[in-house]
Amino acid sequence: MSLFSWLLPRKTPVLSLDQQQRLLQLPPAPGLGEASLRSQRWVVVDLETSGLNLNRDQVLSIGAMVIEDGAIDLGQAFERTLLRTHNPLNPSVLLHGLGPEAIAAGCDPADALLDFMTFVGDSPLLAFHAPFDQHMLGRALKDSLGYRLQHPFMDVAALAPLLCPHADVRDAGLDHWVRHFNLQVEDRHNASADALATAELALILFSRARAQHLDNPLALQQRLNQWQRRKQMHSF
Repeated sequence: MSLFSWLLPRKTPVLSLDQQQRLLQLPPAPGLGEASLRSQRWVVVDLETSGLNLNRDQVLSIGAMVIEDGAIDLGQAFERTLLRTHNPLNPSVLLHGLGPEAIAAGCDPADALLDFMTFVGDSPLLAFHAPFDQHMLGRALKDSLGYRLQHPFMDVAALAPLLCPHADVRDAGLDHWVRHFNLQVEDRHNASADALATAELALILFSRARAQHLDNPLALQQRLNQWQRRKQMHSF
């Protein structure tokens, strides 16, 4: 890669007329509001990627579950594997199991991402280690659709230690919190299973939030921001 290649403008994605129309029909993303946590529709997302490099690796699959009316709605579930023609084998395949055959049989990335954003609608998103998923999803949407992701993301990995300060699992992964709350998770390390585990954890955390008088998404995010700022100040 040239030293100055990052200065070059991005190529505009070539979309079919149908894809362009679908893109225009996507609803705008509102910010977090003051409706109750229970009444808010949430989309819990998990991505499987070709690796952990934020600028080079690709989204391989998307799994998502919906929390609505205070429960996981198993009737609303999303899963897509994305077709990637240039996807060298990576050690991450040992975790998510998406080998060359599965990737070669995947959906066109533009269609898969349009399907997902239609599924999301105007709902906020939840993810475990959300900054990674937010960045990777945002880059995929920009590269494949020229779409700027503006939906708010809330990080379940950060909410857990905030709302459970006495749990001895700080800076832990999803598996640690699953074990801490004795959640029955039959499968892990594929996008849909991880999204379901994250959704189950989120419901527990929302219950803890309400007990601490944090009963709407905006108040919960504001408390999380304050807590993270205090952590940063104490780290210096």
